[in-house]
Amino acid sequence: EPVRDWINYPWKVGNFPFSIATLTLGLAVVVIAVIVSRYLRHFVERRMTGHKHLDPGVQFTILRLVHYFIMTTGAIVALRIAVSADFTSLAVAFTALSIGIGFGLQFIAGDIASGFIILFERPVRVGDFVTIPGPDGELTEGLVRSINLRTTLIITNNNIASVVPNSKIVNQNFLNWSYNRERRTRLSVNVGVATDSDVGLVTETLVRATQGVQFVLEEPKPTVQFMDFGDYDLKFRVLFWTDKPRRHLVAKSAVRFNINRLFKEAGIEIPNPQRELTFRSPLRLNEGSSQ
Repeated sequence: EPVRDWINYPWKVGNFPFSIATLTLGLAVVVIAVIVSRYLRHFVERRMTGHKHLDPGVQFTILRLVHYFIMTTGAIVALRIAVSADFTSLAVAFTALSIGIGFGLQFIAGDIASGFIILFERPVRVGDFVTIPGPDGELTEGLVRSINLRTTLIITNNNIASVVPNSKIVNQNFLNWSYNRERRTRLSVNVGVATDSDVGLVTETLVRATQGVQFVLEEPKPTVQFMDFGDYDLKFRVLFWTDKPRRHLVAKSAVRFNINRLFKEAGIEIPNPQRELTFRSPLRLNEGSSQ
């Protein structure tokens, strides 16, 4: 009897009455919500596996929304049982929480809101290959492994896990190499040649540099553009296509190797910057100078 009285003894914090029994029941509801969410997600995932027309990104979004719905419902029910919280009390609590957000949690709230934007608008999906600017200006490039409530996990080309806040993805420009399901992507390599170079020979050599390169398509055919007259060089750009956008760095590197080799064979010079100095009056040398 004393134990039962202790378990059911009413406590109160502000406008929220509770007891050990109600807190235990509320915790049990949360545990049940976690278990139900896990099994229901597995059930929905098995049902969707047979539908090949469903994009993997759509499946991921559905599973995430199922999880969030069950956990949110479980949390509301748990609060109702544990502290007899009604919607008015919850509104007061959320108002207090919003003050905390205004002081220090706005970035976390922004990341969570951005997570929902990503799930619904789907600018990036699980399995996409992306290039995202990092905080130090360097580019993070890799495969999207998962999109979570606050962050997105990207496995880089170096097999390093990069955790990116969702707000960074929503609020800045980035490249999604997989967004276009056609997969064909046009790449380019820029190069400068000496001003006295044979333009026709340069064009022919640049086209040859793309031939037989891994991940470079024969069709559409590569093209060469004469971009500009530089201070010390003629600027060219060779354009070519790939159906493996994830390998764009490998393809462009191979083309550059070929350009360097073929230019040397053809006697085409890649000039270094040069400056010509003109003195308005003759230079005077010191008498003790030997030069």
